[in-house]
Amino acid sequence: MSNPLVQAFFVGRAVAEVINERVEVALTDALSELGKFDAEAREQLHQFTEEVIARANRAAEAAETGATTTGSSVDGAGSTDLQAEIDELRAEIALLRTELQKYRSTSK
Repeated sequence: MSNPLVQAFFVGRAVAEVINERVEVALTDALSELGKFDAEAREQLHQFTEEVIARANRAAEAAETGATTTGSSVDGAGSTDLQAEIDELRAEIALLRTELQKYRSTSK
């Protein structure tokens, strides 16, 4: 390549190709992460909805039988389960916040 104009053309073309490939990879990765986050969020929402409906059905059944539900257990075992549920929900919220921060940092 003795002609500097031809050399500049091929260098510019190579730069454009490399930039195009890197943008494509970055966009693909970002869309993949977004899809994964969306799927996880939908699954969490689905599980939450199922749990709410199940609890509402149990409360309705208990009301029909005349039993009263206060949300706490008499023997104390329910409070341990309740605390475990709260801890799990807090962990899930922390995980979702982390994923959201990752998504926000990659989208900038």
